[in-house]
Amino acid sequence: MLALPIILVRLPADYFLTLQSHTWFSTRHPFLRVAGYLLRNLVGGVVVLAGLAMLLLPGQGLLTIVLGLTLLDIPGKRRLLLALVRRPTILTVINALRARYGQPPLRMTPE
Repeated sequence: MLALPIILVRLPADYFLTLQSHTWFSTRHPFLRVAGYLLRNLVGGVVVLAGLAMLLLPGQGLLTIVLGLTLLDIPGKRRLLLALVRRPTILTVINALRARYGQPPLRMTPE
């Protein structure tokens, strides 16, 4: 829950317009790449499960699922993320959070 605003604010404004294939781990030692990949996917899976639980319990379920999906490396991730973030309510909340911390809103279409 505490990392949710930090990560959503730090996303580049064009995150949903570009294909990010370069990550911090891709230029490191092979052991660090594998360890980073596993850790990132493990944390992403836990966050998605927590988001699913928050759909029934009090909390920001959909935003937490969006955060978890950004961490995961799964087929169809981009399509799932776009389907969630394009919902007007979700996009409004994310952009309001970004505005509070002086970040530009997420761009969903090329300018």
